Amino acid sequence: MNGPDSIAAGLADVRRRIAEATARAGRNPQDVELVAVAKTHPQSAVEQALAAGQRVFGENRVQEAMAKYPPLRAAGHEFALHLIGPLQTNKVREAVATFDAIQTLDRSKLAAALAAEMAKTGRRPRLFVQVNTGAEPQKAGVLPEATDAFIAECRERHGLAIEGLMCIPPADEPAAPHFALLREIARRNSLAGLSMGMSGDFETAVALGATHVRVGSAIFGTRG
Repeated sequence: MNGPDSIAAGLADVRRRIAEATARAGRNPQDVELVAVAKTHPQSAVEQALAAGQRVFGENRVQEAMAKYPPLRAAGHEFALHLIGPLQTNKVREAVATFDAIQTLDRSKLAAALAAEMAKTGRRPRLFVQVNTGAEPQKAGVLPEATDAFIAECRERHGLAIEGLMCIPPADEPAAPHFALLREIARRNSLAGLSMGMSGDFETAVALGATHVRVGSAIFGTRG
């Protein structure tokens, strides 16, 4: 993990690069939300990022987020928390209570469980559908050819408001075609949100319309 000065410097550098990427694309930098991915890093790293002005964080695991963030909220910190890792249906209650956005909606059973929990509690996290743009068998996400029907099911059968789409391109392929595919699926489904791009490719994602970029190691350093 980076120290406080390094985390602040990492945030400043990523923000600068987002601003430069949006300028090249003719976009407003305020239209790209930086999600600082703090998974496996301690609460102290999040505190250091908060001190540097970061207000949106991403976590992969529900249990880790439940241990790390409630004390920060209790201390008066204001921030938004995004789930960016796979969500099991038996963790839906905790996820809805803990997260402000869930970026990994990818199957009918999960959609039904989220709809039921949201109706019961009245809490409505922002929802993104995860698309497995590379059709990788080991990776979560709806296949591209099934995404339109799944979005329609979420909306019509479960009454869910879908804000956008999320993808994680294959590590050994250029990211740009995957980002372009995600943008096209979003366009034809009238979705404004595009969560795409990580430490190694977020500038490419910004050029192709990302509204959220998920950056971890460029801010926090090597994960613990």
